[in-house]
Amino acid sequence: MEDRSQTSTAGANNRQRILIIDDDLKFCRLISDYLQRYGFDIQSAHDGDSGLRLTAEKQWDAIILDVMLPGMDGFEILKRLRDYSQVPVLMLTALGDETDRIVGLEIGADDYLPKTFSPRELLARLRAVLRRTGRAAQTSAAASETEIIAGKLEIKLLSRSVTYDGELISLTPVEFDLLVVLAQARGRIKTREQLLNEIRDRNYDTYDRSIDVHISALRKKLGDDSKNPHLIKTVRSVGYMLV
Repeated sequence: MEDRSQTSTAGANNRQRILIIDDDLKFCRLISDYLQRYGFDIQSAHDGDSGLRLTAEKQWDAIILDVMLPGMDGFEILKRLRDYSQVPVLMLTALGDETDRIVGLEIGADDYLPKTFSPRELLARLRAVLRRTGRAAQTSAAASETEIIAGKLEIKLLSRSVTYDGELISLTPVEFDLLVVLAQARGRIKTREQLLNEIRDRNYDTYDRSIDVHISALRKKLGDDSKNPHLIKTVRSVGYMLV
C-alpha cells in the first residue's frame, strides 16, 4: 500500500523530495504534514516491496526508512538500494536498540533515529544529512584540488568517485566524506571527535560508535585488513589515519 499524496504548489518542483517508508500511516501523515511546512515534497510507502520500487522509480534527495516493515524489512531494502543508489538514508530504529543502529550503518545508512524522536529532531537530522551532501558537492566544485592520489587510491572530488588499484569503489556519502577527510590529512592522525565534527554535522555522545562502523565498512570495500592495514591505520584510543 502506498500514499501518493504530494504537495501541488507552484514551487513544488524545486522542493527537495523525501520518501518515507514506514507502515504506520498516522506517523507518516504526521511527519509528512510537518516536513511539508518546511518546504519538502513528501511521498510515503507503507510496505517494503512498494517502498523499494519507489526508490528506483523516482529520484529522491533523501529517504526516511523504518527497520520494521511488512514484507521486506528496512535492512533488506537498504542492501538492495545500495546496489544502485547512494541517496542519503535516515534510518528509524526501535528504542535503545543499538544492534539495529550498527547494522544499519554497516549496510550504508547515513544516520539513525530511535522512534521516540520529536518532529523537530527529525527535521534537524534530515537537514544535516542534506546539508552535508550539498556542502560536499559545493566544496568539491570550488576546490583547487580536484583529485587526491595516495598510492593505488584515487579520489575524484568533483564526481565524488573513488577507485582503488583501478577498480571503482561504491561508497555511501558518509563513507566518501570520511575517506576524503582522512586522505586530506594523510600521514596525520584524525581523532574520532574530529571525524565526527567534520562529517556528521550533528550532536553526538562520547560513546558514539558510528565512526568505527563506517571505518570498518570502508576497510571492507577497500580490501584493507584491520590487523595489518595498508591504508587505514587505527591509532589505539585516539583515532585513525591514512598511511
